[in-house]
Amino acid sequence: MGTTRKTITVTDQQDRWIKAQIAAGQFTNDSEYVRDLIRRDQASQANIEAIRAALIEGEESGDPKPFDSNQFKQEMAAKHVDKIS
Repeated sequence: MGTTRKTITVTDQQDRWIKAQIAAGQFTNDSEYVRDLIRRDQASQANIEAIRAALIEGEESGDPKPFDSNQFKQEMAAKHVDKIS
């Protein structure tokens, strides 16, 4: 995997925060911290996209059906009865 060098500017407060994370042993240097933030953001965006896709799938699945909570509880109890014992 190739790399690209980037130069960023952070506030003094942000710099102190990054240095504190490094001092706490969370990261070995500034670059590692920034890469971790990017990975977390990428994962967060992937989760958001998965939720959006699930919502669209649900919207396109047809009209809603009435929900019977008593029937649902009975079905779940019957389904998991052997796991309770």
